[in-house]
Amino acid sequence: MLARRLPTILPLLDIEESLETTRIYSSVGLLSSGQSIVTARPFRSPHHTTSEAGLVGGGSIPTPGEVSLSHHGVLFLDELPEFNRHTLEVLRQPLEDGVVTITRAQGSLTFPAQIMLVAALNPCPCGYLTDPKRECHCTPRQVQAYMGKISGPLLDRIDIHLDVPAVPYRELRATGDGTPSAPMRQQVMAARDIQAKRFGDRRHLNARMSHRLVKKHCALDDAGEVLLKQAMQEMGLSARAHDKILRVARTIADLEAADAISATHLSEAVQFRRLDRNLFA
Repeated sequence: MLARRLPTILPLLDIEESLETTRIYSSVGLLSSGQSIVTARPFRSPHHTTSEAGLVGGGSIPTPGEVSLSHHGVLFLDELPEFNRHTLEVLRQPLEDGVVTITRAQGSLTFPAQIMLVAALNPCPCGYLTDPKRECHCTPRQVQAYMGKISGPLLDRIDIHLDVPAVPYRELRATGDGTPSAPMRQQVMAARDIQAKRFGDRRHLNARMSHRLVKKHCALDDAGEVLLKQAMQEMGLSARAHDKILRVARTIADLEAADAISATHLSEAVQFRRLDRNLFA
């Protein structure tokens, strides 16, 4: 449910994004009857039995897969460890480059794949490893084998790792309304405006900063330097994770309209590398 709400807090598609997405959907015949253009950000949620070709595209005459059908939108992979490991590994290129390249004897085709990947998984095969009220019956070896279906390099390419605990009964039955999507979208759009001024391009986001731009726009004070050094050493983070933490911290600061990244922003970004801490520390 949370993943399905993401498109509602993202900025609306601009005309160029709509045309790009429409071309993809038109090429595979997925436009609805009477629909001339895609106006809403895509949300795709393929089943874990999806093949490699179904996920990234392929076939004797290559066609776009779920990654390209999610272009400018959200690709949600539920029960991530249940996907074939090799199928998941082919996500590395589109997550890194924003495109999918399929090579055949006759030549190569490149499909766009600027996506927001969202994935969900249980902490163990039974799902109760972190549950305070239910006992987990999985052995350490079972937990390790379950989590081992997801490679470190793939996790490295995911910016934010979160625990999502069970919702307490009192919150399920609460009568008050939560924060609606509209004000959240306004916050996101305000942060996007800051990034557009920073890069001089509305479609260049913090998440796509090169290492050189990270060094330029993600300067830390002394407290931040100490905190990041400690996190890198204690959690055994990679160079890619180092840059992702700084990009996320920069975005957190933008959401607060802060000019500089504070130790508080950085600390929150470090907390979002939860699977690094659990698996690789």
